[in-house]
Amino acid sequence: MSKLTKRTIDALTPKPKSYFMWDDELRGFGIRVLPKGGKTFVVQYRAEGRTRRVKIARYGVMTAEEARIRARTLLGEVADGENPAESISTYRKALTVREVCERFLRDHVDVRLKASTRYDYHNIVNKIVIPALGTRKIVDIKRPDIADIHHAHREAPYRANRIMCLLSKLFNLAEVWGLRPDGSNPCRHVAKFPEKRRERFLSAGELIRLGSVLAAAEAEGRETPQVVAAFRLLLLTGCRMREIQFLKWDYITTTHIMLPDSKTGARKVPLPPAAFDVLRSLPRVQGNPYVITGAVEGGAMTDLEKPWRRIRALADLNEVRIHDLRHTYASSAVAAGLSIPILGKILGHTQIQTTMRYAHLADEPVREAADKISQQLGALLGSGGTSQPIKSPQLRVVR
Repeated sequence: MSKLTKRTIDALTPKPKSYFMWDDELRGFGIRVLPKGGKTFVVQYRAEGRTRRVKIARYGVMTAEEARIRARTLLGEVADGENPAESISTYRKALTVREVCERFLRDHVDVRLKASTRYDYHNIVNKIVIPALGTRKIVDIKRPDIADIHHAHREAPYRANRIMCLLSKLFNLAEVWGLRPDGSNPCRHVAKFPEKRRERFLSAGELIRLGSVLAAAEAEGRETPQVVAAFRLLLLTGCRMREIQFLKWDYITTTHIMLPDSKTGARKVPLPPAAFDVLRSLPRVQGNPYVITGAVEGGAMTDLEKPWRRIRALADLNEVRIHDLRHTYASSAVAAGLSIPILGKILGHTQIQTTMRYAHLADEPVREAADKISQQLGALLGSGGTSQPIKSPQLRVVR
């Protein structure tokens, strides 16, 4: 044993078998000499009743003094109760983000989430997360990596925030699965973008235009009766798009649509006479359980967005989304005096806060009534809203 320096290391010659030369100044620091002449700095220590050895670097890539500094750091970790060899081994075995994403989709998304959410999550994972982070180890992902992905989608705040929600769940599960330390979710403290909730409702005039376009499209054969019926049913029931898109005849009674599985679980949707008439006008396709049938035999209509874009363009409603038909149903219900809790039950909301977005619409009839009352009172007072205000009488203090 002697102090490992450039001179002493250069003097070491190969032997038929590899051997170690240990530093006499820093216990556990040494160099391994291979039969072919290669030399590698190492640190050796005992942990958990076993002798463990960690490779530092090849001689030439790192000098003796640089290796000594690294050895002191590793031995300091050992003194603190850590096990560098085990940590290195664990890191080498760590899964990549792609591998964790595959498990996330297989064991969580495909098992626990609804069909529409599954589709969206698969899309985000395969088109955004894996291209950005897929080749990196899951343990290497830090908060700036997440912030960069979030910021890259800033032009679509709602989408950017949904990506964040997915990533947060992914890294929470990585902790549950023992793939990252507890409390290491890199999504924490990445602020979401403000979301401006869209509350687009069709006016009476817009509904008339839409109705005329739907009738003409059906009469002229530009759209199938099923497509036209889908949009009418969305307006007349307040259902979500996928609830109508994949509606089956077996779900329909004369008074209700009995959905066995919606976004919020099984629910019963009232079926008004107008909606029932729409359903009754549609032909049933032999062997096809779906109401809104598509081109594939035995299947439902796979895409309502394309026909909706054609229809809304003809109706001059280019900014209106399919989901706005549901908003229109809700706004009409509130304007007609329907209570918020009952509306929430019809729409299938699990939380009253979701329905409360329509509460302000109930203020309009109240305001109009208040305006009428004030006008009547003003006329009775002879002011007509233009006379001078009535002066208060002077009060005389009696002593």
